[in-house]
Amino acid sequence: MHRRVTRREFLASVGAGAASMALASCALTAERKTDKPNVLFIAVDDLNDWIGCLGGHPDARTPNIDRLAKRGVLFTNAQCAAPACNPSRAALMTGILPSTSGVYHNAQPWRPAMQDAVTIPQHFMAHGYRAVGGGKIFHGAFPDPASWQEYFPSQKQNKPPDPVPPNRPLNGIPNTAHFDWGPVEVGDEEMGDWKVSEWARGELARTHEKPFFVGCGIFRPHLPWYVPKKYFDMFPPDKVTLPKVKKDDLDDVPPIGRKMARPEGDHAKVIATNNWSKAVSGYLASIAFADVCIGRVLDALDASPYAGNTIIVLWGDHGWHLGEKLHWRKFSLWEEAARCPLMIVAPGVTAPGGVCSRPVGLIDIYPTLVDLCGLAPNNALEGTSLVPQLKDPTAESDGPALTTHGRLNHSLRSERWRYIRYSDGSEELYDHSSDEMEWTNLAGDAKFDGIKKDLARYLPTVNAPDAPGGGKGKRTSKKA
Repeated sequence: MHRRVTRREFLASVGAGAASMALASCALTAERKTDKPNVLFIAVDDLNDWIGCLGGHPDARTPNIDRLAKRGVLFTNAQCAAPACNPSRAALMTGILPSTSGVYHNAQPWRPAMQDAVTIPQHFMAHGYRAVGGGKIFHGAFPDPASWQEYFPSQKQNKPPDPVPPNRPLNGIPNTAHFDWGPVEVGDEEMGDWKVSEWARGELARTHEKPFFVGCGIFRPHLPWYVPKKYFDMFPPDKVTLPKVKKDDLDDVPPIGRKMARPEGDHAKVIATNNWSKAVSGYLASIAFADVCIGRVLDALDASPYAGNTIIVLWGDHGWHLGEKLHWRKFSLWEEAARCPLMIVAPGVTAPGGVCSRPVGLIDIYPTLVDLCGLAPNNALEGTSLVPQLKDPTAESDGPALTTHGRLNHSLRSERWRYIRYSDGSEELYDHSSDEMEWTNLAGDAKFDGIKKDLARYLPTVNAPDAPGGGKGKRTSKKA
């Protein structure tokens, strides 16, 4: 087993320097496809930093994601708006923070809470684009037909079904058919993500008379980690590198944070059944499969006449714990759940090999695309355009990035610090210049009061009540 290279070591080696529906009534013209850039919008579900270009895991095999990162700007300090699928995606797609909308959890339908919100594809359609999607873009339980002219497989079923093995769970953990991993004896072409990539390839190969916005949602590495056996064979459990974990890591964490971690739940079950290495193998296998599907889409774009005039955005909706802080899944305010992949290629704007370490949020994607494509602004957006960082990756960003998990539970990430304040007023503070794993909570040390006060200025001043459907105290759905 070889030593895990730290994120900081890896990034140093890379060279970190290298609104309302009234918008639809905007004055539109029949725009030629060459007038505005196209957008290829790739979402990847539950993907953390275990990809080659982010250096999060030494065994990862993601050549296609890595080659995309090299084509434009890789954001190494991107943070999700919420560490769960539904609120993260709802915030990204509407540009409205969870603290403003009240959509904090997976069980809360987002559209009733934001009836007048203009989503990214709606805004593009209002400006003459053809907007189509496939796979998981919004949370699977809450599709939004109004956001798309067409959808694959359908406007109501946004994700193709996946084959599942018999006799589940494969990992032997009782009553965990969803929290499961193992190979399926099928070819790649039978997997839902392969079908989505095939649909996207078809969209990129067709003749477009208008500029297009193509949303391509890749489901893996979302649970359950069922992918063809050849991907598991790439990562033998006895050879994979386990995450770095401190057994007493939660001793200096406030009770509300320990409750989010639930070390007596998934982590205890994984350890008791000797599944940790097998789970890491399953997650890496799922990432490798997702990477192949993404590569097929990128190849199709490169072979099309639109390659030179298409913006590519690839994002993961949040991170994922695999034992770090004795926690599994997302649903926390720590680095492993809040940090997520983000890379943007914008012809004529980005230079190859850009790496930006400034704190940014997925909430910034919407205004960035509006800016890049020269669309009229949407004044409801709460993010900030990243075009300055796309032009110059060393450009300053607008303060720390915000992540929210449940009402009044917030995390702020600057370049150096992570500051967490929970709904009961308890706090955590981590210094990433010396503690990238967030093992030492400095919040109780008075000499850091100034740091906390400075970061606290960026906490939301509005904390909306819980939207209907999944209120305070309800655990987020395990199937999201």
